[in-house]
Amino acid sequence: MAADDQRIVAAIVVAAGWGERLGSGGPKAFVAVAGRTLLEHATEPFRTHRRVRDVILVAPANLTASAAELVPSATVVPGGRTRQESVARGLAALADDVELVLVHDVARAFVPPAVLDRVLQALDAGAAAVVPVVPVTDTIRAYSAGTNELGATVDRSSLRAVQTPQGFSRATLDAAHAGADPDATDDASLVEAIGGQVVAVRGAEEAFKVTVPLDLARAEAVAARG
Repeated sequence: MAADDQRIVAAIVVAAGWGERLGSGGPKAFVAVAGRTLLEHATEPFRTHRRVRDVILVAPANLTASAAELVPSATVVPGGRTRQESVARGLAALADDVELVLVHDVARAFVPPAVLDRVLQALDAGAAAVVPVVPVTDTIRAYSAGTNELGATVDRSSLRAVQTPQGFSRATLDAAHAGADPDATDDASLVEAIGGQVVAVRGAEEAFKVTVPLDLARAEAVAARG
């Protein structure tokens, strides 16, 4: 529960995708890791955070009842055709007094609470849009799809990989989604598209995205550490 002198915070956890690359044969959110679904792991940091009052869970339309059983404290709404539509549906379900919104992908199921703290601290300091980032460790080179030729090596010291939760003022996120490209996959990019500024804070390696089967082994290891 937010303190009286702080703006009300809600989290939208997007869990409506199927996750074909994971090869689970069903929605990614319902895949089990260490005896709990990714959905349960992903919502826990928000459900237990002192600043987050409300959790809006966007689930597959045919599994909203199952999602509500797993996370009874959340408000569950059916997802849309695209991620942007799903976030927009989550926005529509927010209470009128919510002023700050965290948008999180269920695939990043093990984000440490400290990342939420850093995002919210930046919002409290006046930022309208905040993203957690981590350094890029791989060597990155330009590539020509037409010829399969490699170009110059990109200086990775200036590159960062973007994670979630991304944080926004409610007004900024509402404006970004009004008339947005329905195929957009990143809320911060929508803010930049309307001329907004996005601030970066330090993310965490534990907030990696569960995408392919090998990621499940890493997830089991992270879950085992508690």
